[in-house]
Amino acid sequence: MVARMLLPTKKVLDFPITALRFDDQVQTILKWARRRESKTVYVANVHMLIEAHWNPEFANVLRNADIVTPDGMPLVWMMRKMGALYQDRVAGMDIFLALCQLTQTQNLSIFFVGSQTEVLSRMRKRLEWEFPQVNIAAMEPLPFRPLTETEDEALVQKINSSGASAVLVSLGCPKQENWIAQHKGKIEAVMIGLGGVFPVYAGIHKRAPRVVRDLGLEWLYRWIQEPRRLCGRYAKTIPLFIWLATKQLLSSSRIAAVFLHETGD
Repeated sequence: MVARMLLPTKKVLDFPITALRFDDQVQTILKWARRRESKTVYVANVHMLIEAHWNPEFANVLRNADIVTPDGMPLVWMMRKMGALYQDRVAGMDIFLALCQLTQTQNLSIFFVGSQTEVLSRMRKRLEWEFPQVNIAAMEPLPFRPLTETEDEALVQKINSSGASAVLVSLGCPKQENWIAQHKGKIEAVMIGLGGVFPVYAGIHKRAPRVVRDLGLEWLYRWIQEPRRLCGRYAKTIPLFIWLATKQLLSSSRIAAVFLHETGD
């Protein structure tokens, strides 16, 4: 808890997003991983913040995280407007790649949880080719149904006995964040929710080109790939985010104007 409180944050829609650059956030995660600290890391985008806006319980999950990274470019732009001028994007795929690269030389192992057997199998083949020294503790697919108490205890025991330093979780938002929060203090490793990273790395979905990502249009690229699944989500989240973000920025501007007036500057 102390470490989380020491990390700088900027509030976006009233949720604290970690205001550190990409390398600093990755190094913080690695520091915790070396100590096998039970920490929670979420990669946030517009969808996640709107889910938290509507769901008070999920909002508390986000507020109690050790790190919430700005995965989506709209969050990065908001943070810059709020004073984090040099904030860059801390995306789930980039965290994934950095951890696979850096843990090779630090004697740290990674446990992969969630997704399907086929996805994990394809991931393993690519990992062994791209990161031949990566230490895969295990890969554990999970059923769509909730685990029984016995099954959950067995999974926790398997993760802890594996010696894994980091647990990468792919269950989708907000399921993976809730799962991670429920296992803080039980799993002796840094837990990171990575959502759709697994199928992208496995080659089932394609990642948007860098220029598209930098322009903040990755949502459009994904919508073109999966229009039926994402159309409803985007219709509910994007307009509301724009409205709430605009209200926040206007409110911040008014507060700043009042402060300057009262101080005579």
